[in-house]
Amino acid sequence: MASHNAASNICQALGRGVTHSKRRAMQWRRQAAENGEALSCYTLAARMYGDEPYAREVGHVWEAAGVATSAGIMEGHDVPLGVLADVSYWLRKGEYRDNLDQVLETFRRRASEGGKYCRNDGCEVVGQLKDFKICPQCKNARYCGAACQKQDWNAGGHKETCGKLPVYVGR
Repeated sequence: MASHNAASNICQALGRGVTHSKRRAMQWRRQAAENGEALSCYTLAARMYGDEPYAREVGHVWEAAGVATSAGIMEGHDVPLGVLADVSYWLRKGEYRDNLDQVLETFRRRASEGGKYCRNDGCEVVGQLKDFKICPQCKNARYCGAACQKQDWNAGGHKETCGKLPVYVGR
């Protein structure tokens, strides 16, 4: 419920009301992060690390692609290098650079606990990340099953974005 309240606060702060679109909520969160809102930077980074729907797509930062991430920071994280670079970018932008290691460790622990990873807007299935199927074409979208994947392809907009985003290899 806390994450819903945070998203509601961001949407209301931007003057747009509450949305039920996972993509739109993530886009508004990124907009707040770009404006330097520290909590939005943290939340966007956490959701990218945890591979929540639309987070990696919306939060990707082209400027972060060339940023070197130290081997010490990478150690123990089951996240592709490109994602870790993006996550580090948002944490630094949100002024979390002094405790970057601690924050990343918190993200790592949370990611192992499970969450809502299905990209389909109407889905509320909770589970471990490994239990969700990855789109075979783009390797970014995750679904709890074939019905959600088909619905998102036909009505959710995945058909338009599939294959047009960076593929995060390694997960």
